[in-house]
This record gives sequence, C-alpha cells and structure tokens, in this order.
Amino acid sequence: MKKLSQSKLLSQKDVDRIIEMCWEDRTTFSDIKLQFNLLEKEVIAIMKANLKRKSFLNWRKRVRGRKTKIQDLSDRFHSKKQKIKNSHNFNY
Repeated sequence: MKKLSQSKLLSQKDVDRIIEMCWEDRTTFSDIKLQFNLLEKEVIAIMKANLKRKSFLNWRKRVRGRKTKIQDLSDRFHSKKQKIKNSHNFNY
C-alpha cells in the first residue's frame, strides 16, 4: 500500500487505476477526486512517485493547462471502469 497521508491509504490496484485515469485525456481531476477522494496535488504526487522521471515530465507537460483535465466533462464521458457517484443514469 502507498501512504498518502495519515488518513488515505491506497492499494497497488488503486494506484494503478489512478495512473490509468491520469493518462486518459477525458478523465478530469474532479472525477478522480469523486472516486478516490484525492486532491489534484495528491494525484500529482502519486504520479511523480510511481512513474519514471521522463514519463512524469511528459505527463505533466501533456496535462498542464489542458482544459479537459480541469473542466468537468463528466456528463459527456465515463470509462466503463470508472465508478459513477452522481445521480445520472448511463447505459453501457
């Protein structure tokens, strides 16, 4: 398990899923917060701790200022693997 803070522990499966969601262009930081209760700075710390330096820098360059990572596009798209914690009904 990876330790984030005193109250937040994540399994390796959770860390792997967070990394996967981070690389997805349409998954926002708010979607990750809904599913894992992590702030953007905590997600960035997970990425930094679990990626090679060059991969982390490439990811940061890719997402820095990207509107799709910051805006809430949750009504438009959800991965089938992503938990949905709102009242919308999505048919897959």
